Amino acid sequence: QVQLVESGGGLVQPGGSLRLSCAASKSIFSNSIMGWYRQAPGKQREAVAIITGAGRTNYADSVKGRFTISKDNAKNTVYLQMNSLNSEDTALYYCNARPVLSADIYWGQGTQVTVSS
Repeated sequence: QVQLVESGGGLVQPGGSLRLSCAASKSIFSNSIMGWYRQAPGKQREAVAIITGAGRTNYADSVKGRFTISKDNAKNTVYLQMNSLNSEDTALYYCNARPVLSADIYWGQGTQVTVSS
């Protein structure tokens, strides 16, 4: 059974930092492009950052230079380090897995990030 479990969200002041974690099933982690998406109230879900099995990364323009996606293969975990947060980053953040050999897409349950003073 595929599982993606996010953690690390919370309330942070503007300019602050948070690190999100996504623990994945081993079966899906090692064969997928892993990513973080977010959805703010009234907006569509958007891609934030992705990382391939080889460690290549890609970021949305809005987070470049502030967010860093990384992974720990030994722990089957993907991270999103978020720095210099602002109110525009407030959203529900989802972990995503796209297996490279199938059309399946998996989502976690989401973790809320709120940036507010």
